[in-house]
Amino acid sequence: MDLYYLILVVPTLLLSLWAQFMVKSTFSKFSKVPCSRRVTGTDAANLLLTSNNINDVKVEAVAGSLTDHYSPSDKKLRLSEPVYGSTSIAAVGVAAHEAGHAIQHATKWGPLVMRSTLVPVANIGSKVGPWLAIAGLGISGTSYGGIAQMLFNIGILLFSGAVLFYIITLPVEFNASNRAIAILRSSKVLDESELRNVKKVLNAAALTYVASALTAIMSLLRLILIRRNR
Repeated sequence: MDLYYLILVVPTLLLSLWAQFMVKSTFSKFSKVPCSRRVTGTDAANLLLTSNNINDVKVEAVAGSLTDHYSPSDKKLRLSEPVYGSTSIAAVGVAAHEAGHAIQHATKWGPLVMRSTLVPVANIGSKVGPWLAIAGLGISGTSYGGIAQMLFNIGILLFSGAVLFYIITLPVEFNASNRAIAILRSSKVLDESELRNVKKVLNAAALTYVASALTAIMSLLRLILIRRNR
C-alpha cells in the first residue's frame, strides 16, 4: 500500500464495484420487462447469426447468471439460464451482443484478432508482471541493485501487455453492442423504446470493461512512477 495506490488505483477499484452493481441491477430490472414480440434470447442470437450467413455457430445454454459468452475455439455461443429462453429486453440485448462477437470472429475483425493474439501475453503479464516488479522493488537498494532494476523493468514490460489487452477489449465490446443494436433495429424485432432499454443494459455492461481498463492503466502508471522515483 502506497500513496500512488491510494490516489490512482483505489478510485478505479471503487468504479469497478459500482460498475458491477450497475450491470447487475440494470440486468435485473430489464429481465422483468418482456419484449413486445416475445422473442427469446436464443431467437435474437440466431437472428444475428443467420442475417450474417453464419451457419456453423451453435447456440446453447450454460449454467449461471451473466455467464454469457462466445467461444471462438469451438464456435459455440453460450447463453446463461436467465437469457437462453427468456423473452425479456435484457435477454435479447445480451444474446445479441454475444452474437456480435461471433460475427466479429466470422469476419476476422481486426481488433478481435489482435485481442485473441494477446491472450497468452495478457495472462502472463497480469499474473507475473506485478510480482516481478514487486520482487525488484524488494531488493532495490541492496547489492543486487542491477538485478532489481532488471526485474522491475521486465515486470513493467510484461504488465504493459496485459494493459494493452484491456485497452483493445474496449472497441471489441463496443463494436459487438453496436452490431447488435443495428441488426435488431433493421430487423424490427424491437421498437425504438425497447432498443433504448437494450442500450441501457449494454452500456451498463460496457462500464465494467471501462473500469477494468482504467484499473489496469492506473496500476501500470503506479509501477512506472515507483520505478522513476527509485
